[in-house]
Amino acid sequence: MTTTATRFDGRLLTPGDPGYDTARTVWNAMIDRRPRLIVQAAGVADVVAAVRLARDLDLEIGVRCGGHNAAGFAVPEDGLMIDLTRMGGVRVDPVRRRARVQGGALLGALDRASQAYGLATTAGNVSHTGVGGLTLGGGMGWLARQYGLACDNVVSYTLVTAEGEVVKAGRAENPDLFWGLRGGGGNFGVVTEFEFALHHAGTRTLVAEFDFRAEDAVPVIERWRDLNAVAPRQATFTAEVGGGPRGPIATLGFVWVGDPEQGARLLPAIRALGRPVASRVTTPSYLELQRRNDSTGGHAYRRYAKGHYLRSFPASAIEAFLLRGGADLSDSPYLPGVDLQAHGGAIDDVPQADAAFSHRGTMFEFGAGCRWSDAAEDAARMEAARAAGAALEPYASGVYVNMLAADELAEGRRGVRRAYTAGKLARLTAVKTAYDPENVFHLNQNIRPAR
Repeated sequence: MTTTATRFDGRLLTPGDPGYDTARTVWNAMIDRRPRLIVQAAGVADVVAAVRLARDLDLEIGVRCGGHNAAGFAVPEDGLMIDLTRMGGVRVDPVRRRARVQGGALLGALDRASQAYGLATTAGNVSHTGVGGLTLGGGMGWLARQYGLACDNVVSYTLVTAEGEVVKAGRAENPDLFWGLRGGGGNFGVVTEFEFALHHAGTRTLVAEFDFRAEDAVPVIERWRDLNAVAPRQATFTAEVGGGPRGPIATLGFVWVGDPEQGARLLPAIRALGRPVASRVTTPSYLELQRRNDSTGGHAYRRYAKGHYLRSFPASAIEAFLLRGGADLSDSPYLPGVDLQAHGGAIDDVPQADAAFSHRGTMFEFGAGCRWSDAAEDAARMEAARAAGAALEPYASGVYVNMLAADELAEGRRGVRRAYTAGKLARLTAVKTAYDPENVFHLNQNIRPAR
């Protein structure tokens, strides 16, 4: 198919074409934009041609991998979407313990290919998330406390620049770009391939969840927090608060990747936290673990979230966590779910100067998220999530760049400043200026080039 003398090996879609509406539909159902062109790239040459075409036509560029960005950056109104979903291949070398992952691959594809050999690398908690978006922002997952963030496990990147050139970045080749891609988001080009280091993670896990009445949970969470500080790296402590038929429930526990019998040694300490109203201990395979949130993290819902990194979690923060932004535990039917996931371990082993990712030393990542179907609830749902985020903001030390909401980014650089230290933001600006001085790739958590 051709347009303006450009030929693609993949598909070029315009409004009204079969498949156009499916291609422009992303994870957050609130996003309803209509690109002028959608290039479903079949390979690197198509990505090069798409970037050059967009520049020739002066069209904004959006890049779709898994489509999970809640702000919908992948879908530019009247712009050109580069859809990488056809580039979803994963090749594993089990001897070298390496995986070559195309830019449109989903986490599930990486997990399945690696687990065939008992290998894995850090990936997120929902298998239909795109490898690209997760990794470029840093990438938290159940293996991070053992092996570092997803970006810490990238050996090299191949990307198409704003000039339509194909470059590679690694520690010895374009090291400044390599540094920026490790947490700097999609600011520097379209990544068409990641090379990951893999680890002998095995195929077995253990998940422990203990439910407590939220009204009784402050001292329980304090003990859980203290236990987290001395937990083995195979354990990632988790907590969440949500509504239930018996009132608000705080669920505390951990995910263990490795031999379940070893993970079970932590159970007596968890059971000693207090008397739960219910508990669940399961031993899913690693692939099952990676898919267990696929339904709650599924498509076709309207979504909004706020997030923070927390370096400490005192009793006053615990109380705010349990209230979820409300005046009391059951203040509103629109209260969001809130959750915590522990950092530490191998994440902290990486020197701060080693990558653009800025918030090593975090104790917990906090998220307040909601999903709904009725557009009439938009304002109430989003306000409730904002209130939950505001309640924890006094304890925040920053934010995961992939958790920045669209309204935070609309405020200009304030949101991005929360994601990076001042020194790293200055260095990111220099990398951006070198590789994208005209800010061609600005539909992202944008690092503006120097003027």
